[in-house]
Amino acid sequence: MKSVASAPAKIILFGEHFIVYGGKAVLCSIDKRITVESELTTANNIEIESSLGRLAIPKSGSYKDTDLVFRPLAYIAQKTLEKFNSESGMRIRVSSEFPSGVGLGSSSACCVAAAGSISGLFGKLTKEEILKIAIDAERTIFENTSGADCTVCVYGGILEYSKDGHIRKLENAPNLELVVANSGIAHSTSKVVSMVRQFKDGKPEIFSSLCTKEANLIEDALDALQKNDLGKLGKLMTQNQEFLEKIGVSNDTLSSMISLVGGASYGAKLTGAGDGGCIIALADKSNLEKVLGALAEKYECFSAKIDTVGLEQRAS
Repeated sequence: MKSVASAPAKIILFGEHFIVYGGKAVLCSIDKRITVESELTTANNIEIESSLGRLAIPKSGSYKDTDLVFRPLAYIAQKTLEKFNSESGMRIRVSSEFPSGVGLGSSSACCVAAAGSISGLFGKLTKEEILKIAIDAERTIFENTSGADCTVCVYGGILEYSKDGHIRKLENAPNLELVVANSGIAHSTSKVVSMVRQFKDGKPEIFSSLCTKEANLIEDALDALQKNDLGKLGKLMTQNQEFLEKIGVSNDTLSSMISLVGGASYGAKLTGAGDGGCIIALADKSNLEKVLGALAEKYECFSAKIDTVGLEQRAS
Protein backbone atom coordinates (compact mmCIF):
# COMPACT_ATOMS: atom_id res chain seq x y z
CA MET A 1 0.00 0.00 0.00
CA LYS A 2 1.09 3.53 -0.77
CA SER A 3 -0.04 6.50 1.29
CA VAL A 4 -0.30 9.84 -0.47
CA ALA A 5 -0.80 13.28 1.03
CA SER A 6 -0.48 16.81 -0.30
CA ALA A 7 -0.33 20.24 1.29
CA PRO A 8 -0.56 23.73 -0.21
CA ALA A 9 1.99 26.49 -0.50
CA LYS A 10 1.51 29.46 1.79
CA ILE A 11 1.73 33.20 1.46
CA ILE A 12 2.07 35.75 4.24
CA LEU A 13 -0.33 38.55 3.39
CA PHE A 14 0.60 40.71 6.40
CA GLY A 15 2.80 40.55 9.46
CA GLU A 16 6.21 39.24 8.42
CA HIS A 17 8.82 39.66 11.14
CA PHE A 18 6.53 41.72 13.38
CA ILE A 19 4.81 38.54 14.56
CA VAL A 20 8.12 37.45 16.13
CA TYR A 21 7.82 40.38 18.54
CA GLY A 22 4.27 39.81 19.69
CA GLY A 23 2.21 40.88 16.72
CA LYS A 24 -0.17 39.02 14.45
CA ALA A 25 0.16 37.69 10.94
CA VAL A 26 -2.39 37.02 8.22
CA LEU A 27 -1.52 34.01 6.11
CA CYS A 28 -3.23 32.11 3.34
CA SER A 29 -2.68 28.88 1.49
CA ILE A 30 -2.67 28.92 -2.31
CA ASP A 31 -3.53 26.40 -5.01
CA LYS A 32 0.02 25.09 -5.59
CA ARG A 33 0.90 21.86 -3.79
CA ILE A 34 3.63 19.57 -2.56
CA THR A 35 2.75 15.87 -2.73
CA VAL A 36 4.44 13.14 -0.69
CA GLU A 37 4.01 9.44 -1.51
CA SER A 38 5.32 6.88 0.97
CA GLU A 39 5.37 3.10 1.20
CA LEU A 40 6.86 0.45 3.46
CA THR A 41 9.69 -1.70 2.06
CA THR A 42 11.56 -4.83 3.04
CA ALA A 43 14.86 -2.92 3.02
CA ASN A 44 16.46 -1.81 6.27
CA ASN A 45 16.73 1.82 5.27
CA ILE A 46 14.83 5.02 4.57
CA GLU A 47 14.93 6.27 0.98
CA ILE A 48 13.91 9.78 0.00
CA GLU A 49 13.62 11.06 -3.56
CA SER A 50 12.79 14.61 -4.65
CA SER A 51 13.77 17.24 -7.20
CA LEU A 52 16.42 18.36 -4.69
CA GLY A 53 18.15 14.99 -4.75
CA ARG A 54 18.12 11.51 -3.25
CA LEU A 55 18.93 10.14 0.17
CA ALA A 56 19.26 6.65 1.61
CA ILE A 57 20.08 6.16 5.30
CA PRO A 58 19.89 3.17 7.65
CA LYS A 59 16.64 3.42 9.57
CA SER A 60 18.66 2.97 12.75
CA GLY A 61 20.81 6.01 11.91
CA SER A 62 20.19 9.51 13.22
CA TYR A 63 18.13 12.00 11.26
CA LYS A 64 20.49 14.65 12.68
CA ASP A 65 23.25 13.35 10.41
CA THR A 66 21.29 14.00 7.22
CA ASP A 67 21.37 17.06 4.98
CA LEU A 68 19.03 19.84 6.14
CA VAL A 69 16.86 19.42 3.03
CA PHE A 70 15.95 15.85 4.02
CA ARG A 71 16.14 16.09 7.80
CA PRO A 72 12.43 16.69 8.56
CA LEU A 73 11.36 13.77 6.37
CA ALA A 74 13.96 11.46 7.90
CA TYR A 75 12.78 12.58 11.35
CA ILE A 76 9.12 11.79 10.61
CA ALA A 77 9.98 8.44 9.03
CA GLN A 78 12.21 7.32 11.90
CA LYS A 79 9.86 8.47 14.67
CA THR A 80 6.86 6.82 12.99
CA LEU A 81 8.64 3.49 12.43
CA GLU A 82 9.80 3.55 16.05
CA LYS A 83 6.32 4.43 17.37
CA PHE A 84 4.75 1.42 15.65
CA ASN A 85 7.72 -0.92 16.27
CA SER A 86 7.88 -1.53 12.54
CA GLU A 87 10.60 -3.74 11.12
CA SER A 88 10.04 -2.31 7.65
CA GLY A 89 12.00 0.27 5.78
CA MET A 90 10.39 3.17 3.95
CA ARG A 91 10.48 4.81 0.53
CA ILE A 92 9.37 8.45 0.23
CA ARG A 93 8.88 10.46 -2.97
CA VAL A 94 8.31 14.21 -3.02
CA SER A 95 6.98 16.29 -5.93
CA SER A 96 6.21 20.00 -5.95
CA GLU A 97 4.23 22.44 -8.07
CA PHE A 98 6.19 25.45 -6.79
CA PRO A 99 9.87 26.33 -6.17
CA SER A 100 11.59 25.90 -2.82
CA GLY A 101 13.47 28.53 -0.86
CA VAL A 102 11.49 31.51 -2.16
CA GLY A 103 9.22 32.29 0.80
CA LEU A 104 6.23 30.14 -0.21
CA GLY A 105 6.50 27.72 2.69
CA SER A 106 7.98 24.76 0.83
CA SER A 107 9.53 23.29 3.99
CA SER A 108 6.26 23.62 5.92
CA ALA A 109 4.14 22.17 3.13
CA CYS A 110 6.60 19.30 2.79
CA CYS A 111 6.53 18.62 6.54
CA VAL A 112 2.72 18.61 6.56
CA ALA A 113 2.42 16.40 3.47
CA ALA A 114 5.08 14.02 4.81
CA ALA A 115 3.43 13.80 8.22
CA GLY A 116 0.10 13.02 6.55
CA SER A 117 1.54 10.51 4.11
CA ILE A 118 3.84 8.63 6.50
CA SER A 119 1.35 8.45 9.38
CA GLY A 120 -1.25 7.24 6.88
CA LEU A 121 0.70 4.02 6.44
CA PHE A 122 -0.30 3.03 9.98
CA GLY A 123 -3.73 4.57 10.48
CA LYS A 124 -5.74 7.79 10.40
CA LEU A 125 -4.63 10.75 12.49
CA THR A 126 -6.54 13.99 13.04
CA LYS A 127 -5.34 17.18 11.43
CA GLU A 128 -4.34 18.42 14.88
CA GLU A 129 -2.12 15.36 15.41
CA ILE A 130 -0.55 15.75 11.97
CA LEU A 131 0.09 19.44 12.65
CA LYS A 132 2.03 18.60 15.81
CA ILE A 133 4.20 16.10 13.94
CA ALA A 134 4.84 18.61 11.14
CA ILE A 135 5.85 21.41 13.52
CA ASP A 136 8.18 19.08 15.43
CA ALA A 137 9.73 18.05 12.12
CA GLU A 138 10.19 21.63 10.94
CA ARG A 139 11.91 22.44 14.23
CA THR A 140 14.71 20.05 13.23
CA ILE A 141 15.80 22.76 10.76
CA PHE A 142 14.12 25.93 12.08
CA GLU A 143 14.33 25.69 15.86
CA ASN A 144 12.27 28.80 16.57
CA THR A 145 9.52 28.32 14.00
CA SER A 146 6.22 29.82 15.15
CA GLY A 147 4.19 27.02 13.59
CA ALA A 148 2.15 29.50 11.57
CA ASP A 149 3.23 28.16 8.18
CA CYS A 150 2.49 24.53 9.05
CA THR A 151 -0.86 25.59 10.50
CA VAL A 152 -2.10 27.26 7.33
CA CYS A 153 -0.80 24.34 5.25
CA VAL A 154 -2.87 21.93 7.36
CA TYR A 155 -6.12 23.90 7.52
CA GLY A 156 -6.06 25.96 4.32
CA GLY A 157 -7.87 29.23 3.71
CA ILE A 158 -6.95 32.57 5.27
CA LEU A 159 -5.81 32.55 8.88
CA GLU A 160 -5.24 35.18 11.52
CA TYR A 161 -2.34 33.89 13.62
CA SER A 162 -0.83 35.19 16.86
CA LYS A 163 2.55 34.18 18.25
CA ASP A 164 0.84 32.72 21.32
CA GLY A 165 -0.70 30.14 19.01
CA HIS A 166 -4.18 31.67 18.73
CA ILE A 167 -5.64 30.80 15.33
CA ARG A 168 -8.75 32.13 13.67
CA LYS A 169 -9.81 30.99 10.23
CA LEU A 170 -11.58 33.76 8.36
CA GLU A 171 -15.03 32.58 7.37
CA ASN A 172 -16.53 33.77 4.08
CA ALA A 173 -13.16 35.24 3.11
CA PRO A 174 -12.80 36.26 -0.54
CA ASN A 175 -11.05 33.99 -3.02
CA LEU A 176 -8.36 36.48 -3.87
CA GLU A 177 -6.54 36.60 -7.20
CA LEU A 178 -2.84 36.92 -6.47
CA VAL A 179 0.16 37.12 -8.74
CA VAL A 180 3.31 35.58 -7.32
CA ALA A 181 6.65 36.55 -8.87
CA ASN A 182 10.03 35.08 -8.02
CA SER A 183 12.96 37.49 -7.83
CA GLY A 184 15.39 34.62 -8.40
CA ILE A 185 17.45 35.80 -5.43
CA ALA A 186 18.19 33.16 -2.82
CA HIS A 187 17.93 34.23 0.79
CA SER A 188 18.61 32.90 4.26
CA THR A 189 15.66 33.21 6.62
CA SER A 190 17.90 33.03 9.69
CA LYS A 191 20.14 35.78 8.31
CA VAL A 192 17.17 38.08 7.62
CA VAL A 193 15.68 37.42 11.06
CA SER A 194 19.04 38.37 12.57
CA MET A 195 19.07 41.60 10.52
CA VAL A 196 15.66 42.54 11.92
CA ARG A 197 16.80 41.81 15.46
CA GLN A 198 19.79 44.10 14.96
CA PHE A 199 17.47 46.85 13.68
CA LYS A 200 15.22 46.43 16.72
CA ASP A 201 18.14 46.55 19.15
CA GLY A 202 19.73 49.52 17.41
CA LYS A 203 16.55 51.56 16.92
CA PRO A 204 14.13 50.36 19.61
CA GLU A 205 11.79 53.38 19.50
CA ILE A 206 11.39 53.28 15.71
CA PHE A 207 10.84 49.53 15.77
CA SER A 208 8.27 49.78 18.56
CA SER A 209 6.39 52.44 16.59
CA LEU A 210 6.39 50.23 13.50
CA CYS A 211 5.07 47.30 15.54
CA THR A 212 2.15 49.45 16.70
CA LYS A 213 1.45 50.64 13.17
CA GLU A 214 1.60 47.08 11.86
CA ALA A 215 -0.87 45.91 14.52
CA ASN A 216 -3.33 48.62 13.49
CA LEU A 217 -2.77 47.85 9.82
CA ILE A 218 -3.57 44.17 10.34
CA GLU A 219 -6.87 44.99 12.07
CA ASP A 220 -7.77 47.16 9.08
CA ALA A 221 -6.71 44.36 6.71
CA LEU A 222 -8.89 41.80 8.51
CA ASP A 223 -11.83 44.18 8.15
CA ALA A 224 -11.07 44.70 4.44
CA LEU A 225 -10.88 40.95 3.89
CA GLN A 226 -14.26 40.38 5.50
CA LYS A 227 -15.76 43.12 3.32
CA ASN A 228 -13.90 41.98 0.19
CA ASP A 229 -12.63 45.54 -0.23
CA LEU A 230 -9.79 44.97 -2.70
CA GLY A 231 -8.96 48.64 -3.04
CA LYS A 232 -8.37 49.06 0.67
CA LEU A 233 -6.61 45.72 0.95
CA GLY A 234 -4.18 46.63 -1.83
CA LYS A 235 -3.34 49.97 -0.22
CA LEU A 236 -2.62 48.18 3.06
CA MET A 237 -0.31 45.73 1.27
CA THR A 238 1.62 48.64 -0.19
CA GLN A 239 1.80 50.29 3.23
CA ASN A 240 3.01 47.03 4.79
CA GLN A 241 5.77 46.94 2.17
CA GLU A 242 6.90 50.39 3.32
CA PHE A 243 7.24 49.07 6.89
CA LEU A 244 9.28 46.10 5.64
CA GLU A 245 11.56 48.43 3.71
CA LYS A 246 12.14 50.47 6.87
CA ILE A 247 13.32 47.43 8.82
CA GLY A 248 15.67 46.55 5.97
CA VAL A 249 14.27 43.29 4.59
CA SER A 250 13.51 44.50 1.08
CA ASN A 251 16.09 45.20 -1.61
CA ASP A 252 16.39 47.00 -4.95
CA THR A 253 15.15 44.03 -6.99
CA LEU A 254 12.04 43.50 -4.89
CA SER A 255 11.29 47.23 -4.90
CA SER A 256 11.69 47.29 -8.69
CA MET A 257 9.31 44.36 -9.11
CA ILE A 258 6.72 46.06 -6.93
CA SER A 259 7.09 49.25 -9.00
CA LEU A 260 6.46 47.27 -12.19
CA VAL A 261 2.98 46.33 -11.01
CA GLY A 262 2.24 49.60 -9.23
CA GLY A 263 -0.08 50.88 -11.93
CA ALA A 264 -1.72 47.55 -12.72
CA SER A 265 -2.42 45.86 -9.38
CA TYR A 266 -4.38 46.93 -6.32
CA GLY A 267 -1.19 46.68 -4.26
CA ALA A 268 1.95 44.61 -3.86
CA LYS A 269 4.55 43.60 -1.29
CA LEU A 270 7.23 41.05 -0.61
CA THR A 271 6.12 37.85 1.09
CA GLY A 272 8.13 35.74 3.51
CA ALA A 273 11.47 36.63 5.02
CA GLY A 274 12.47 39.07 2.30
CA ASP A 275 15.92 40.03 0.95
CA GLY A 276 15.00 37.86 -2.04
CA GLY A 277 12.31 35.30 -2.69
CA CYS A 278 8.92 36.42 -3.98
CA ILE A 279 6.57 39.36 -4.17
CA ILE A 280 2.79 39.14 -4.32
CA ALA A 281 0.44 41.48 -6.14
CA LEU A 282 -3.31 41.71 -5.60
CA ALA A 283 -5.52 41.52 -8.68
CA ASP A 284 -8.92 40.45 -9.93
CA LYS A 285 -10.26 39.32 -13.30
CA SER A 286 -10.18 42.88 -14.62
CA ASN A 287 -6.42 43.37 -14.23
CA LEU A 288 -4.92 39.90 -13.74
CA GLU A 289 -3.45 39.61 -17.24
CA LYS A 290 -2.04 43.12 -17.04
CA VAL A 291 -0.28 42.35 -13.75
CA LEU A 292 1.14 39.09 -15.12
CA GLY A 293 2.29 40.88 -18.27
CA ALA A 294 4.13 43.54 -16.29
CA LEU A 295 6.31 40.86 -14.68
CA ALA A 296 6.49 37.97 -17.13
CA GLU A 297 9.25 39.32 -19.38
CA LYS A 298 11.81 39.45 -16.57
CA TYR A 299 10.57 37.15 -13.81
CA GLU A 300 9.06 33.73 -13.25
CA CYS A 301 5.49 34.40 -12.16
CA PHE A 302 2.12 32.73 -11.85
CA SER A 303 -1.41 33.51 -10.73
CA ALA A 304 -2.81 31.87 -7.62
CA LYS A 305 -6.11 31.54 -5.81
CA ILE A 306 -6.77 30.75 -2.16
CA ASP A 307 -6.71 27.04 -1.33
CA THR A 308 -9.55 26.33 1.08
CA VAL A 309 -8.85 22.62 1.67
CA GLY A 310 -5.38 22.40 3.23
CA LEU A 311 -4.03 18.90 3.85
CA GLU A 312 -5.41 16.12 1.65
CA GLN A 313 -4.74 12.39 2.21
CA ARG A 314 -5.49 9.20 0.32
CA ALA A 315 -4.32 5.62 -0.02
CA SER A 316 -3.40 4.12 -3.37
